[in-house]
Amino acid sequence: MDNQTSLEILSEKVSQILQQYHSLKDENEALRIDIVSIKSESEIKNQEIEKLRDLNTQKDIEIEEIVSKIESILG
Repeated sequence: MDNQTSLEILSEKVSQILQQYHSLKDENEALRIDIVSIKSESEIKNQEIEKLRDLNTQKDIEIEEIVSKIESILG
C-alpha cells in the first residue's frame, strides 16, 4: 500500500473531501431547520409577551380607576 499512485492518493483525498462536504451539508440543513423552528418559537413568545403587556396596561388602568373611585368616596 505504500506504493499508491498519485491518482489513487488524489482519489482518496477527493473522496474524503466529498464525504466531509456531504456531512457539512447535512449539518447545515439541520441547523437551518433549527433556526426556522427557533424563529417561529420566538415569534410566538413575542406575541405572548405583547399580549401580556397589553393585559398589564389594562390592569394598571383598572387599578387607577379603582384608586380614583376610592379617593372620591373618601373625599
